[in-house]
Amino acid sequence: MAEQPALIPLPLDSRVRVRHADNGNGLCMHWLEAGDANHETPLVILLHGFPELAFSWRHQLLALAQAGFHVVAPDQRGYGRTTGWSADPGSDLRGFRVDNLVLDILGLVHVLGKTSVHAVVGHDFGSYVAAWCALIRPDVFRSLAMLATPFAGSPGDAAKPDPRARQLSEALAGLSTLERPRKHYQLYYSGPDANVEMHDARQGLREFLRGYYHLKSAEGTEERPAPLPDLSASSLARLPSYYVMDAGLGMAETVAQGIAQREVGSSRWLSEESLGVYSEEFGRTGFQGGLLWYRAATSFAMQQGLQVYAGLTIDVPSCFIAGELDWGVHMLPGALDAMERDACTRWISTRFIADAGHWVQQERPEAVNAALVDFFTTNR
Repeated sequence: MAEQPALIPLPLDSRVRVRHADNGNGLCMHWLEAGDANHETPLVILLHGFPELAFSWRHQLLALAQAGFHVVAPDQRGYGRTTGWSADPGSDLRGFRVDNLVLDILGLVHVLGKTSVHAVVGHDFGSYVAAWCALIRPDVFRSLAMLATPFAGSPGDAAKPDPRARQLSEALAGLSTLERPRKHYQLYYSGPDANVEMHDARQGLREFLRGYYHLKSAEGTEERPAPLPDLSASSLARLPSYYVMDAGLGMAETVAQGIAQREVGSSRWLSEESLGVYSEEFGRTGFQGGLLWYRAATSFAMQQGLQVYAGLTIDVPSCFIAGELDWGVHMLPGALDAMERDACTRWISTRFIADAGHWVQQERPEAVNAALVDFFTTNR
């Protein structure tokens, strides 16, 4: 067996604990932790997105612990220092279907010796997992904070075709027929080439990640985001190229093209040391584990398996936090309104953070921490 690369020390405050344990669902889960771990301290779980890690919550761990919470941020299935998953593109997708990702977090709650979670918080794809945690097990996950990515609701009833699902399918198919042929990034991520194209990027993995993080941040946003007029191919084509890509390009090539005329130097929010953590970790694991989430989410067979949850609503206190300059909020027309109006029955608040893009909890941590503490204490 080939020798595994050594793990670099994570640049964290000494008060942050690094732990790992069997989660009872096939993983040896790695997580970061802060705060008093006794049974009386309310638990907050932070779920990262793509391409992120537990490390993406480095600015929240101590701040939320100092506010009186036991705070835990895991590397989720397919990511970082959590092991027990396979990066084989032919892996059984049921392991990466969202209800099994929820089971991973339930296993972690059990390992922590807790019976409930005061708040589950998710960013990007982690927002989707957090929403499903609250949807399926409201008895365990008592409140929900979603960052950057709105949750439009549970699956529609198979016996009652959802017209919006048909519209979306037609819009995605229509991208390839535009005068400038395009493709949606989620379908690219679900395909066979994405992992190698990004991991072996011509500009180098570190520079690919630097560019990707830059373009989706406030520093890289050139046009103020706004809701799209409708769910059509021509509307979706208005999104930045990292969401709706040129048909002939991969993501690394898209990023290289996007920053070709820019000076992308040091970032005010992502230090060279932190960028090095992402580069080292994804250099070691590749992206395939995270990409399998997209493959499961875009698989008709996998989505059919979620029909048992059709029509469920999220019935715990819920909120949404996003950067004002994040196009991802508007990526699916109507999702924000559907989340506030229909998907969540106990809606508390929607907050937009100034001078922040997609990586809101890293770009403007103080503002996000204040918003989270306000939400947690209001619903304590």
